[in-house]
Amino acid sequence: MSTPSERPLAGRNLLVVGAHGGLGSEVARAAAAAGAQVVLLGRRVPRLGQVYDQLVADGSPEPAIYPLDLEGASPADYAQLCDTLRAELGSLHGVFHAAAEFKGLASIENGDPLDMVRALHVNLTAPLLLSRALLGLLRESAAASGLPSRLVYTLADLELVGRAYWGGYGIAKHGLEGLISVLAQELDGSAVLAQGFRPGPMRTSLRARAYFAEDPGQWPPPAQYASAVVDLLAGRRDPGQGGVLAP
Repeated sequence: MSTPSERPLAGRNLLVVGAHGGLGSEVARAAAAAGAQVVLLGRRVPRLGQVYDQLVADGSPEPAIYPLDLEGASPADYAQLCDTLRAELGSLHGVFHAAAEFKGLASIENGDPLDMVRALHVNLTAPLLLSRALLGLLRESAAASGLPSRLVYTLADLELVGRAYWGGYGIAKHGLEGLISVLAQELDGSAVLAQGFRPGPMRTSLRARAYFAEDPGQWPPPAQYASAVVDLLAGRRDPGQGGVLAP
């Protein structure tokens, strides 16, 4: 039988955005193993199904799947998501933002304008709008549980993505740091925490698109960082309101 220390997220509902990506899928798996009821959100239903099957095979609580394409989603779609979570689960205790859009390195002058706008939206404005829609439910859930609810955003090394050719992705990651700062001040004194998670280099398809000539085997898989995210969501490693965990 699992002990509370082995299942620190038992009884808590967690939304993983970008759940079929490299880091998102591993966090979903680790959070479910820690006892969370996980909602898998992403745009690729077959890949969400694969993550679902993995969680079930692990013996974790059966997850839910919520297909949503952040690129085309509207504020009304996010409001509908919130209504569905409230109706089906009754509460929401955490959101992990792991969705990412990055076509590859390109200059602002010569890159595809639509690629830049898409990267800005999926990596910055979509998390902003989604967070806004869920704040009320997160606040209600924190009040009912007596524990903080958490909005956790996946960050990047700003020194790296602030260089030439990172385009909309790099600009969005800088903006995401600003979002955490502003939102944390607005939520100061509340039971909802806005926090960041900055992983180190890892073996993902996104990194392969930026560094196609390097040996990916030199970097750890995303699974190496999943336990740190669980610790953050469970409050076992807590950088505080507006803080960033960088394991």
